[in-house]
Amino acid sequence: MENINTHTILAVDDSPENLDIIKHILEPHYTVKVAVHSELALHIATSQLPDLILLDIMLDDMDGYEICHQLKSSDKTRNIPIIFLTAKHSEEDEVHGFRIGGSDYITKPFSPSIVLARVSTQIQLKTKSDLLEKLASLDGLTEIPNRRAFDAALERQWNQSKRTGMPLSLLIADIDSFKQFNDYFGHPMGDDCLKRVARALQTITHRPEDLVARLGGEEFSILLPNTDSIGALLRAELYRETVENLQIRHTSNNPNAFVTISIGVATLQAHAYDNVASLLKAADDALYQAKHQGRNRICANNLSNTG
Repeated sequence: MENINTHTILAVDDSPENLDIIKHILEPHYTVKVAVHSELALHIATSQLPDLILLDIMLDDMDGYEICHQLKSSDKTRNIPIIFLTAKHSEEDEVHGFRIGGSDYITKPFSPSIVLARVSTQIQLKTKSDLLEKLASLDGLTEIPNRRAFDAALERQWNQSKRTGMPLSLLIADIDSFKQFNDYFGHPMGDDCLKRVARALQTITHRPEDLVARLGGEEFSILLPNTDSIGALLRAELYRETVENLQIRHTSNNPNAFVTISIGVATLQAHAYDNVASLLKAADDALYQAKHQGRNRICANNLSNTG
């Protein structure tokens, strides 16, 4: 059985007596949150992201299937497993619950051993799934998000920008003359350089919604939601300066020649454009300009009136 407080479970039932029974069964092993109506259940689910939800089908204000549908329709909560609680047990109900995303059923009256066994199974499955998802989203060398994770985050933030009208900024950074670095020092030193640059970019990225990712080779991206063109330029200069200050020796015999990055910056408001490719192309074009103008610099391609 899992250690106490390692995982959080949300129990949703309009009967305080049922919630008391669930808490009595589960609290020796898990942190248990409870909700007696749908509004509170949805609030806790979206704000606290429990590891598992026990959801009564027959609530007074909204049936459990509708709550499940709403949770499974949101990127934020769609991966939380849901076990339905029900006093009626029919094949038709079970099939419907599984079709809309439910993971299991527990029938009332509750059997403590059944509750514990089914909860434990779902928690273990989610733990393994989360680990696999994390590994699939990380770059194997630098251990920061990879291109797959970047593409998914970009799509989410693009849709968010379309809904809110807030600006979305993208920085694409490329290590200058990295091929020469690899040729001079060898690939093991090149890998170490990539890891140090990735760690530096990650370390100074503090907002939870911002994302640093390795796109491939020596190219990195920094996604900055709700950031106008002025803010994006300020952040870009911080990244450029931070990498230069690492003072990673480059190929030249000049002891003052260090590894640097060039950065292309693009800012737009998604509602004014057809697709996210506009932002990617703008940032990539700006990076090309920075390289063409001599490297170790920033060029911007502002596609919005956000700054």
